[in-house]
This record gives sequence, structure tokens and C-alpha cells, in this order.
Amino acid sequence: MPMTSQISAPAPVTEAAERRPFGLRDKIGYMFGDFGNDFTFTLQSTFFMVFYTNVVGISPAHVGTLLLCARVVDGFTDVGMGIIVDRLPGAGPGDKFRRWIRYIAIPVAVASALMYMSFVSGFGSYGLKLTWMVATYFLWGSVCYTAINIPYGSMSSVVSPNPDHRAELSVFRSTGATLANIMIMTVLPIIVYRTNADGVSVLDGPAMTLGAVICSVLAVVCYAVCYFCVEERVAAVSRPASEGGLSVGSMLKAVFSNRALLGLIASALLLLVSLMFLNGMLSYLFLSYFGNGRLQSPASFAGLLPSLALIVIAPWLSRRFGKAEVGAVSMLLGGGVLIGVYFLHTRSATVWIILYAVVALLTAVFNYLVWAFITDVIDSHEVKSGQRDDGTVYAVYSWSRKLGQALAGGLTGWALGWVGFDAAAAKAGEAQAAPVVDGVYMLANLVPGIGYVLVGLALVVLYPLKKKVVDANNAVLVARRAVAREE
Repeated sequence: MPMTSQISAPAPVTEAAERRPFGLRDKIGYMFGDFGNDFTFTLQSTFFMVFYTNVVGISPAHVGTLLLCARVVDGFTDVGMGIIVDRLPGAGPGDKFRRWIRYIAIPVAVASALMYMSFVSGFGSYGLKLTWMVATYFLWGSVCYTAINIPYGSMSSVVSPNPDHRAELSVFRSTGATLANIMIMTVLPIIVYRTNADGVSVLDGPAMTLGAVICSVLAVVCYAVCYFCVEERVAAVSRPASEGGLSVGSMLKAVFSNRALLGLIASALLLLVSLMFLNGMLSYLFLSYFGNGRLQSPASFAGLLPSLALIVIAPWLSRRFGKAEVGAVSMLLGGGVLIGVYFLHTRSATVWIILYAVVALLTAVFNYLVWAFITDVIDSHEVKSGQRDDGTVYAVYSWSRKLGQALAGGLTGWALGWVGFDAAAAKAGEAQAAPVVDGVYMLANLVPGIGYVLVGLALVVLYPLKKKVVDANNAVLVARRAVAREE
């Protein structure tokens, strides 16, 4: 849509008194939103690369390059979508963000399924295979997923003005992601991996297609639950440009000058590079190093199920110690465990899975709180600038996460090439050479371990919104809104 040089800036937010009180229905509904998101996001981060290398026969370097290039494009589409969400008129009361879930739920599901069509492996031209991979990935990631994820993520800041409520939403959101991860990473490996006549564990293309279609259907169901259960209570009323409207350029400058946002971006970038790199390596680790792709199922189950306890523990930790403080400690400990696993160099899948479960739990501590980080940043931005740009701030943050995911995908592909991974041999159902197998183990443990340590250090050094600052910002906004209601 065309952008004018001047746009209306939102007035201070006010709570819509006529709406039902915040409660369990909102938390469950918001949980199902990320349940739906991760039916396509986790599917992509876990199976996209291994599907195209081992089933379609695409070079891992080519897959990695696609992931990186797509996220450069997302730098424009994510921020553009954030601006559209913040500035597009016509939304009814309480429907500024929810309407996008209604519009995009089915398109994002269809786009996701198209990425895993096994008949692509039969295309005679390598270029045609590449074209299908590129086109479907851009349709899903840069268009459809952006169009639903930006509004969904931004919505948490308008469900309630209470920071504790937002922390609860973050926990429930992460619970939804965990449930999707459990279903995808524990059930799908049993379905999509098989052992061929030569005794080599391989990915079954048609089974992968069926699994992707089922995930798409479930995603639409989850989005529907989110749409009908969540209420938007914090309303933003537009001001005319003559009363302080900002240009798009001025707004973006204010957002990018926010130290808290920049510190969070650095942490998120490092986290997603490390986490997605580890997730991307899991299939190769179990297929090549441990010789059984189906072991990914119990490993994922062991890593994800204990994290459900954090639905109670994480909010308490946040209130008691602060989100940034808890996140930093969990990341430093998780990184230390992964580095230790590398030096252990165990051949026991059981030992590795147990230690991986510890790392997964520590990662979940941070992930259960991270979505409340962004609402703290939005509040900090409002305190400093008087401007509340939920969609734009969230879009910038979301893009940093996508960039981290892309860098992880690119690094995974390039790193596999660096250790000598043979995509042709994998497509033919042949085992990898011994040096490649050892290289895969190193990549799956040492690289993400170092990344986790860097995340913890970034939160300590770069991110300023520790508990005392967050509480002070909330007090300022409560006072401002009380004055606005009196006026």
C-alpha cells in the first residue's frame, strides 16, 4: 500500500472498560496462537533442510543460502507489515491485530504444505527443484508467515496493560510452542524416518508430505481458537498529524535508537542462531552419528516435556528475580552444559539425550519469558518517546529472530558442506564417511554451546531493562494513563 510522508501517531493507550476482564480464556487463546504458528515454523526449522538435502537432493549450501537471502527480504517485509498494522485504518474496536489472524490463517497453512511436496524429487531439472524450493519458501516465510506472526505477536501488548498479565501471556505462548514442538519433534520422526534395505536410516518423502499437510490443518484449527478466545483491551486512538504525527522515517529512527530494543535484538539474534543451528543439526546427528533418525523422537520428548512445568515456575521466577536476570543465568548454564557434552564426546545416545534434556529445559526458561521482554521494550519506548508503536517494535524484533533463524540455516548448510556432508549419498541412502560423522557431532554441540554463552553475556552487558527499570517504567505509564482517564 502507498505510504504518505506524514502519518498519524497513536495517542496514549487506554483500557477499554466495557470488555470482559482478563482471564484464563485469553491465556488459553493466546497459547493456541503460537501453537498454530509453530505447526509451520518448527516444521520448517526442523525438517526443511533435511527434506531438501536428503529427499530432493539439493546441496546444503544452496538451502542455507536461500534461508539467508530470504531473511534479508524479511527485513523489509517484517518492518513494512509492522507499519501497516500500526497505521492501517479500518479496524473495528478490539480488532486491530486479531483481524489479521482471520485473513491469513488458511494462506499460511497452504503455503507451508507446498514446501514439502515429495513429487518435487522427481523433477528432472536441478534448476526446477531449486525454483520450487525458493518460490514456496518465500511465499510461506516472507509473505504469509510475516503477515500473521507480526500482528499475533504485537497483540500481547493490547490484551492487558498489566506487566504481570503480559508475562503470563508470554508463558502461555511458549507453552503453545512447546506443545507444537512435542507433536512435531516427537511424533513426526516416528512417521517420516525409516530404515532402508541397506540398514541406513532415511527420510521418507511421501510420509513427510502427509505430515506437513496434517500440520497445516492443525495450524488453522489453532488459529481459529486464538481468534475467538482473545480480547484486545488496550485501545490506541489516532491523532492527526498536526497534533504530533510522525513520519515513517522519524518513527523508525526512534525505534532503532531504543537501547533496550537493540540489546534485545542482539540477544535474540544470538539465541536464534544457536537454537536453530542446534535444531537443524538434530536430524543429521541422529541419522549420521547415532545411526537412527527415530531417536530424535525420544530426545525431543525428553527435552520438551519437563519444560511444561515452567508454566507455573517461569512467572514466579520473573516476579522474584526479573526476566533479564533469569534469562541470562539460564543461557550461561545451558551453554556450559553443551560445551561439556562436546568434550565428553559420548557414543551413548541415552547419555546425550539426558544432557540435551537439561539444555532444553534451561533454554525453555528463557523462551518462556522472551515474549514478555518485547512488551517491556514497547513500554520503555513509550516512556521515552511518548509514542506507542507496538506493531513496528515487534516487527523489528521479529525480523531479528528471523535473521537469526536464517543465519542458523545458512550456517548449518555451509557447516555441513565444510565437514564434507554428501547430499548425493544421503539421497541414495548411503552412510556418511567417518570424518563427516565426527564433524556433525562437533557442530551439534560446541557451536550452539558457545552461542548460548554469548546470549547470556549479551543480556548482562547490553540489555538495560532489569527488574528495577521495568517496575519504574510501569509506574510511569500507570500514572500517565490515570491522568489520561481523568482528562
